[in-house]
Amino acid sequence: MPEGDTVWNTARVLQRALAGARLTGSDFRVPQLAATDLTGWTVRESASRGKHLLLRLTAPPDEGNGGRDWTLHSHLRMDGAWRAYAPGDRWAARPAHLIRVVLRSPGAVAVGYHLHELALIPTAEEESLVGHLGPDLLGPDWDPDEAVRRLAARPDETIGEALLDQRNLAGVGNLYKCEVLFLRGVSPWTPVRAVPDLAGTVGLAQRLLAANRGRWTQSTTGSLHRGQTSYVYGRRAQPCRRCGTAIRKEELGERVTYWCPACQPDR
Repeated sequence: MPEGDTVWNTARVLQRALAGARLTGSDFRVPQLAATDLTGWTVRESASRGKHLLLRLTAPPDEGNGGRDWTLHSHLRMDGAWRAYAPGDRWAARPAHLIRVVLRSPGAVAVGYHLHELALIPTAEEESLVGHLGPDLLGPDWDPDEAVRRLAARPDETIGEALLDQRNLAGVGNLYKCEVLFLRGVSPWTPVRAVPDLAGTVGLAQRLLAANRGRWTQSTTGSLHRGQTSYVYGRRAQPCRRCGTAIRKEELGERVTYWCPACQPDR
């Protein structure tokens, strides 16, 4: 399940594979871009913003685009992924029917699986797609004070739902929501106005994502061993690592949440 750190890692994979390369071919398998050909375009950089991936390119100067800068936007949601392969390698990550785009360069082939919100727009207009997002926990513009301000602006919303709202802060997904609230001892159903230390909650979320940046195994416990990477997430009915109480799982909004009823005071 992609979260902010996963998308950050994905952006770096594409950066290493494609940055500076001139594309030798492209294949879009979505109706809105089916006729698009990026052959000859140069990849400038790959970047992430929350859960959005931004592949920035420059069109050849001899085309109608006149050397303008463009951005290929994709959103991974819960099931999207990009993979980079060496030319000639078998694309084995996902079934072929899930492929949405293929970008070829002399040194690598980037394949996008089950991508969402694919769009090709002028780079100058990126904000039309990501401008609504709150501060990016892994971005150079991370602003914890602004994240706290945005959270506090909806005081009656549950903190569990507020942390997932990308308009407040960009990058937290269900795993980090559950783990942050456990570590802070806060029930997911607590209204934002009743969270004892909102700044502390925001700061912990940023530190957890940053700690997992650069690796694919997400851990909030400090252990990378299978079955030991989380405190509550994915551990329904298993004993709490702190107090031994059975971890519970329940729906909160449109997502499930995991929590310890003893360590995280009742609603």
